[in-house]
Amino acid sequence: MARTPTLKFDRGTLILHPPPRGKAWIDYAVWDDRVERFRVPANQYRRLVEALKTDGVSFDDQVQGFEPLTLNANLTMTPYAHQREALQAWIDSRWCGVVVLPTAAGKTYLAQLAMQTTPRSTLITVPTLDLMHQWYAQLEAAFPGVEIGLLGGGSRDRTSVLVATYDSAAIHAETLGNQYALLICDECHHLPSDFNRVIAEYSIAPYRLGLTATPDRADGRHADLDTLLGPVVYAKTAAELSGKALAPYEIVPIKVPLSLAERDRYSTLIQQRNDFLQKSKIWLSSTQGWQRFVQASARSPAGRRAMLAHREAKNIALGTAGKLKILDQLLDQHYPDPTLIFTNDNATVYRISQDFLIPAITHQTPVKERHTILQKFRTGEYRVIVVSHVLNEGVDVPEARIAILLSGSGSTREYVQRLGRVLRKGDGQKTALLYEVIAEETTEENISRRRKPASPERQLELVTDKSPYDFIPDSTPNAAEVENQWE
Repeated sequence: MARTPTLKFDRGTLILHPPPRGKAWIDYAVWDDRVERFRVPANQYRRLVEALKTDGVSFDDQVQGFEPLTLNANLTMTPYAHQREALQAWIDSRWCGVVVLPTAAGKTYLAQLAMQTTPRSTLITVPTLDLMHQWYAQLEAAFPGVEIGLLGGGSRDRTSVLVATYDSAAIHAETLGNQYALLICDECHHLPSDFNRVIAEYSIAPYRLGLTATPDRADGRHADLDTLLGPVVYAKTAAELSGKALAPYEIVPIKVPLSLAERDRYSTLIQQRNDFLQKSKIWLSSTQGWQRFVQASARSPAGRRAMLAHREAKNIALGTAGKLKILDQLLDQHYPDPTLIFTNDNATVYRISQDFLIPAITHQTPVKERHTILQKFRTGEYRVIVVSHVLNEGVDVPEARIAILLSGSGSTREYVQRLGRVLRKGDGQKTALLYEVIAEETTEENISRRRKPASPERQLELVTDKSPYDFIPDSTPNAAEVENQWE
């Protein structure tokens, strides 16, 4: 008598034995001589089950470690139209995909709504410990009575709802993989890295949601999100949400001329760099241009001198004295509005902090000191703080109305994240202002052009069927049904 095929989870993969009849499953399986069994990648679990069911194959599924949850949400906010639309787009994509929304547009609340539509064990991954604790606090408030766990920063919980850093989730991916039905990846542009991607690859999660303000990666691996989480199913820009879910805002560019001494030195340095690039036939505008320049700078004294000239010229543009004069004028003009000053380097942060007597935050700032500064900024005791990259992502920054960007990288992500720091609507009406202070007739102008992107409601109707294959619904709600759930 033929044995019933059994499907088991094994350290981030699936083992299917004995081989079932039919052919559809073969597309997902690879023979492993070591154990003399067929293996299937864990992230193909849903497709494999669907293929076996389509073929009418009976099998013993011993994979699932997740369980249904009772999520009696303490919702007190009315979802914005874009949140309803994003949720429906994710549902229409069969509960998989990436949602692209600007900072402050309510991605965490959207994730809570997604959890309600798929009330099963949930793993949430985040890039930083600060963000991990923010998610923990928000989920504790949203779902009273549900045990929320942490993985990272010394915590090693294994609860039905678990918030983990990417690092910790990747380290434990082999054991987490079959424990969660819903995988939520916040700031999901971190997921496709060599180290982090195993979180999704070793997971059987039939439901997957990625959240980010800017999915693009410099290495092009954002394309891998299609297979790790699903395609982009919904996207809105800050401009599209301005005055609705986000505060209306204006971007004010201010061009600052270099002094005569700065201009002479800058021109000399750029010419030295360009002479080397021309001789080496390297074009920085090309895809691999910067990488080739870095490699060339390590191979010869001339290349090293060219790189040093490039860096000195960049520092002149980023730190010209004219920018500090503009900063003084802007701070005087907008006092006492809450103001954030962003720079690209720590040296300028400390210079501004010392010259203007402004609290500073960099990656070198101790955690307790950083929290104290942010709390005093939140209460209004501090009206202005100056920061480098440390507040770009994963930190709950108090509401501000003015952002002054004195320098930055060419990253659109960084630009969007910094703009998002002043876009929260708050209690009253406000127009947020982002001042972008640019050194005139320098490479900063090109960088600037490249980085611009341009009462409680009724609960959701929850899925409560506890069939082993309840992640394969018979029908998909339409937009009208989802809309009515809040009426």
